[in-house]
Amino acid sequence: MLIVLTGIDGSGKTTAAQALVDAARQTGNSALFLPNYAGRRRMSLMSAALGVRMPARLADFIETAVRTFNVLNSHRRAWRFQGLAVMDRHLHCQLALRKMHGIPRGRFLPFLIRTLPQPDLVIYLDVDPHEAHARVVARGTDSERLEDLECLRGAYQSLPEFCRFTSITADGLPSEVLSRLQTALATASGRQAGEPAPGNPARTNSHSSFTGKRY
Repeated sequence: MLIVLTGIDGSGKTTAAQALVDAARQTGNSALFLPNYAGRRRMSLMSAALGVRMPARLADFIETAVRTFNVLNSHRRAWRFQGLAVMDRHLHCQLALRKMHGIPRGRFLPFLIRTLPQPDLVIYLDVDPHEAHARVVARGTDSERLEDLECLRGAYQSLPEFCRFTSITADGLPSEVLSRLQTALATASGRQAGEPAPGNPARTNSHSSFTGKRY
């Protein structure tokens, strides 16, 4: 299976992706963690150190180049991997950032999203921007403005692709978020195997279905 995690900064994408991979490995399954960073945090720290704010279009150009390279490389690695591949971020994230900054979507990124192998599941980790901001402040490695996180959340939810995302509440403890993710994966893998859809009494034990299945 190929899984993609999206969400605003502070939603816990990296933590959730690593937790999914670790949980799969602990049950004897093969799993691969694939980060698709764009260098945004590093550029933010550099801008803060220099006391300047990088123009949005220049930042988008650099981020798009870095993220596209990482996404293509991640798909290459996932194509050769037999197991559960979990991507932390994807090209959808750059489209949301463009929306937030008022930059047109363009044609290249949507074309790549349509052309690359389609993930079995694209998960949007939905978290209250105030909670996300508190997490960013607590980790102390970068900074985000609350208003930017609120705007980015709206940008994600307005993407044309968002209707195909699986939205999962990312508030709460990491263990709670992991449980919700595992349930979503169990549902997706059950559909692939032709099992009854969620809500059918035969699917009440979806969590154990995930932990006992090899990908």
